[in-house]
Amino acid sequence: MKEMVLRRFTALLLVFALVLGLTACGAKKPDVPADPTTSETEQTTTETTTQAEETKESETAAPVEKNGEIYILYTSDIHCGIDQGFGLAGLQQVREELEAQGYTTILVDDGDAIQGEPVGTLSKGEAITELMNQMHYDVAIPGNHEFDYGADRFVELTKKADFPYVSCNFTYMDELVFEPYVIKECEGIKIAFVGVTTPKSLGDSSPTNFQNEKGEFVYGFLQDATGEKVYEAVQKAVDAARAEGADLVYVLGHCGLEVAAQPWTYADIISHTRGIDVFLDGHSHDTEQVVMKNIDKEDVTRSACGTKLQCIGYSHISAEGEVLETGIWSWPNKISAPKLLGIENEAGEKVAEALAALQEQLGVVVASTPFELTVNDPEAVDSSGNPIRMVRRAETNLGDLCADAFRVQGHADIGLMNGGGVRANIAKGDITYGDIISVLPFGNSLCVVEVTGQQVLDALEWSVRLVPEQNGSFAQVSGLSFEVDVSVDSPCVADVDDMLVSIEGERRVRNVKVGDEPIDPNKTYTLAGHDYMLLQIADGYTMFRDVPVLQNMVKLDNQLLIDYIQDDLGGVISEEYADPYGQGRIVMIDKE
Repeated sequence: MKEMVLRRFTALLLVFALVLGLTACGAKKPDVPADPTTSETEQTTTETTTQAEETKESETAAPVEKNGEIYILYTSDIHCGIDQGFGLAGLQQVREELEAQGYTTILVDDGDAIQGEPVGTLSKGEAITELMNQMHYDVAIPGNHEFDYGADRFVELTKKADFPYVSCNFTYMDELVFEPYVIKECEGIKIAFVGVTTPKSLGDSSPTNFQNEKGEFVYGFLQDATGEKVYEAVQKAVDAARAEGADLVYVLGHCGLEVAAQPWTYADIISHTRGIDVFLDGHSHDTEQVVMKNIDKEDVTRSACGTKLQCIGYSHISAEGEVLETGIWSWPNKISAPKLLGIENEAGEKVAEALAALQEQLGVVVASTPFELTVNDPEAVDSSGNPIRMVRRAETNLGDLCADAFRVQGHADIGLMNGGGVRANIAKGDITYGDIISVLPFGNSLCVVEVTGQQVLDALEWSVRLVPEQNGSFAQVSGLSFEVDVSVDSPCVADVDDMLVSIEGERRVRNVKVGDEPIDPNKTYTLAGHDYMLLQIADGYTMFRDVPVLQNMVKLDNQLLIDYIQDDLGGVISEEYADPYGQGRIVMIDKE
């Protein structure tokens, strides 16, 4: 009985926390049970109740009387954040509390669940699929990052899922891979869920993930320049669901609102279709709640719930089949709900098991190296006798390795890796998963952009502005070679936030080559790096602002380093990386 009372109390705490958090999201407050206390009899008999009696009471408890109303709960862009925000434990607690109040619940996901943290990377998505099974998801759709382990791998994972995936536009050899929709009947109400995934997936994940061994595209998303194929596919699915008797039609979309996602944003799809009641959306990690007109000028609600379980989305349906309200519940605290409230339930236990298994897996050997790979100068020390982080001011073998991993895995002309992101040495001998994650611990993601030679020249100039001093924005390079005249003062002009404003005067960077050819300032090159530098314009690299994005956040940086070592180097670091000072890609000269 103590455990039952504690669980009830915890649930009420969580609902109370929801009430506080909802104000910021502009959503209505859920009902809180009128009597949050235990009865006098329960309180006086708790200490004398035997375990057997507790079990018997639990088993014989009267079933909750349903009120005929439904809550659709939805998640999106979890990105393996299973213990963040609400956490899966908090999600389970919310669902159980709604069920205890008499509501029927349906749990759905809008994609990008299986990628984003080592727990997903090291299991290639399987650990998250198993957790979604434990959570009893009812329906899910693929997001673009479901394909980061390869489209074949994702399809394999869906066969291990206890719930259906739906998509009206994901194809293999021009045939749909999944059913375009599924109908769930609850409390006598038929609710259709239509799935749609942005065709930007072909660029947001690596193109090779959708190709066969001959390099031919075999997977697709009904992409065309106008968006009409996707609009038609959504409309066809909606019409078929209505013909099958659906009372309500929900679109589960991984489409987003970004301009770069046009012509397949949620607004594009809603404005070109009819018959959709609610559009539950993901992809852009926003939390916007919108009501807009469809092609017939009828209102359609669009809701998005952010990322990493910072919010839980919901749609409340009356017993008469009317959508009463759609919105999000927010967890605005830095400490996760399970940790802050001490939530203990089955989901929390499974999350703990998955994270414990991750810790064991970090010790698994994935490769080997016959020499040390270093971030430090093997000889020079600072005034206190501490190693100097050479990776922040000069080329190193580990810097070369990381930059090469970005370029090769991104199939790009050039690779860049900020020295401040390379955090640990790799000792001679076996290399474990844990070693790799120690080198690249931040979970940044591979991106490929299109740049001009001039933008590359500006980036290199900004990179070396503080040499010979250490600086986290110093770039390790791949596919490039150049000289730095340290006798010349840096011509870079920065603002108060240390962001590049302009380059004025004589440059330090000389004799830049892409491969064996001098760089052409007017030529276009493909550049691979991570989202922190290329998309978030971090470390002051303003020259990359608004560059065309060819591949968007394809895979985690530590995953791509593992893949590069295993797939491209055969699991053993090759002799080209033997010199701790690198391969002569960055040469320092002093003309004075």
